[in-house]
Amino acid sequence: MNPWLTLFAVWLLAVPMMALGWRWQQRHGNAGIVDVLWAAGLGGAAVLLALLGSGALLPRAALAVLGGLWGIRLARHLWRRVGHEAEDGRYQALRAHWQGNQAKLFGFFQFQALLIPLFALSFLAVAANAALTPGWFALGTAIWLIAVTGEAVADAQLARFRAAPMNQGRACRAGMWRYSRHPNYFCEWLHWFAYLALAVGSPYAWLAWSGPVLMYLFLRYLSGIPFTEAQALRTRGDDYREYQRCTPMLFPWFPRNAHEPRIEG
Repeated sequence: MNPWLTLFAVWLLAVPMMALGWRWQQRHGNAGIVDVLWAAGLGGAAVLLALLGSGALLPRAALAVLGGLWGIRLARHLWRRVGHEAEDGRYQALRAHWQGNQAKLFGFFQFQALLIPLFALSFLAVAANAALTPGWFALGTAIWLIAVTGEAVADAQLARFRAAPMNQGRACRAGMWRYSRHPNYFCEWLHWFAYLALAVGSPYAWLAWSGPVLMYLFLRYLSGIPFTEAQALRTRGDDYREYQRCTPMLFPWFPRNAHEPRIEG
């Protein structure tokens, strides 16, 4: 099947999925479901592109397994939060900014549907690869294991911290969160380099760069860190400002003393 038609089919499947998600948030007052559906939809896109791709068996099998497992893990983790907690403060702020306008929220959900095939460009490159060597396969798998395991560990550390009543109103500095204010985001970004390795030799190898580039732009400047930190400042105040001064923003490094300049890296 033409890879671009497959990508178009991914979008056609994402549109009704996000429409149902929008309807769900109307009933439950929780727009966080959009994150669950985005992760699940992108994981499903990896499997679909692997099944319909024209490349060799090894890269396509790796894509289906690694991309599918990544999507399942992330969607499951996000669903635990959406299904058992109040709407994330980021979406509460967005809902308030739009004064609960459901047309704007519907547009937001459909924008997320459009992002699924956009991020799936990396998967398309892997699915068309007919020349993956064992070395690049091993490297891609190693990157995936390190990144996804790191993200799962960071998520678990934050969940344990938030579950303790004594930590209400405080920034998490436990484990990986001591070295980065967003270690989960860092690992999520790192994960996309796995598909870059798996796409080496593909006629669309250059498209694999879209994953890490787009993820960095969205996390660093658009929907990730800016919204998360704005919410953290609203709920944690001076403690989070102190955390910002001492801890790198994204790329892990050793924390600094409070009197040293704020770390943005």
